[in-house]
Amino acid sequence: MLLTCQAGFEPLLARELKELHGALVTEQGPGWCAVPDQALNPEVMPALVFPHLSLLAPVVVTGDSVNALAARIAENFLSGLRGERIEAPWPNIWLGSHEMVGLGRRISGVEGAFGELLKKKISRIAKLGITVAPHQRGLIRGLFVFFTGFNTAWVAREAFVHGARRMADDDLAPSRSYLKVEEAYGVLGREPAPEETVCDLGAAPGGWSYSAAKRGARVVAVDNGPLKGGALDHPLIEHRREDAFKFVRGGAAFDWLFCDLVEEPHHVLQQLVGPWLAQRWCRRFVVNLKFGRVDPIGLIGEIRSPDTPLLRAAPATCIRHLYHDREEFTLVGEVQS
Repeated sequence: MLLTCQAGFEPLLARELKELHGALVTEQGPGWCAVPDQALNPEVMPALVFPHLSLLAPVVVTGDSVNALAARIAENFLSGLRGERIEAPWPNIWLGSHEMVGLGRRISGVEGAFGELLKKKISRIAKLGITVAPHQRGLIRGLFVFFTGFNTAWVAREAFVHGARRMADDDLAPSRSYLKVEEAYGVLGREPAPEETVCDLGAAPGGWSYSAAKRGARVVAVDNGPLKGGALDHPLIEHRREDAFKFVRGGAAFDWLFCDLVEEPHHVLQQLVGPWLAQRWCRRFVVNLKFGRVDPIGLIGEIRSPDTPLLRAAPATCIRHLYHDREEFTLVGEVQS
């Protein structure tokens, strides 16, 4: 199995696999780790934090030229189609360790040559291929190719999508942090809707508040700092110049809790998120925790402990290291009534 991740976080992915799931990494490189096919129980796949895409039972294909690689990948794909009927669009995903200079051009060349071979042999099926993985989390079938070098590709027919993906920016978004909450909606499988209510703790400069308000939700943005960009003077955003830790909620529960604070993660969990969830002051949540000064693998284990207020209130909480995250986790979930 080959698991992809954000480049630079391979050591943490390897530790997560070993310390939390007992799977030893046999190979790794920029943006990927490999483990034996049977090392991970399929049931744990949804719980993994650092992977973006996991290729199941991949075959390693080698070749010293674009055409040689394309021919061998096509041969592998076509042999796997025997007895399979394809009538709907299928993912045709080509990725690689782009930390290697020039590898992107190599991948594009092999992908193009593969496409031409496929058109000649099975034109109808070739036309159904799509180059973007589905947004939803879970197991999908198609073709998944990951290059670990100029002459080596891992090829799989099935992959588990963990939910991380690159998002499009918005010129009115006040900060890059806007991209994190946009990405988090896909992991949760839901986004704020018109007339829903959102409490955004630590809102400034307002990227998350703006994201909810542009969808028609009504936002209470709590932060002593100023709002900027599309969040400034937005008619659906009420700016409360208060400390997020001292904010007193009044009235009905909010539909959403947003929280993205540059604070020690245990402090955020114990003083804010835990009480909000335990008291059912929100129905859904998107929370960002910075792990730069704590052990992230230990933090994952603590969050997953069944006796925490977070998991007692929201047992299906999902923890992800997203495409737009740095030294931080994003937690999403729904609170049980």
